[in-house]
Amino acid sequence: MIVVTTENIVGFAVKEVKGEVFGLVVRSRGLGGTLMAGLRSLVGGEIHEYTSMLEDARKQAIDRLVINANAMGANAIIMMRFDSSEIGQNMSEVLAYGTAVIIEKD
Repeated sequence: MIVVTTENIVGFAVKEVKGEVFGLVVRSRGLGGTLMAGLRSLVGGEIHEYTSMLEDARKQAIDRLVINANAMGANAIIMMRFDSSEIGQNMSEVLAYGTAVIIEKD
């Protein structure tokens, strides 16, 4: 499945709009990751535990986005975006969303 952040895909035409589609993931940091991140925050710099967790969450959100678009009968997703927020002190929500469409080569 083609997933793009643009409104158009070069060489393809949108033949049908299936609708809004999303993939949602809520992740919690484990105790070990939270402790290590807390120690790293004292020194400064990148907190690798959080970076890794959020990268994995984004990949999972895209996977779920694609699964949902397939279920709608789409073969592409246009205008894909991410949104994220914190839930409580140790949970992160990552949302991938876009428009599920059927495309055909020009």
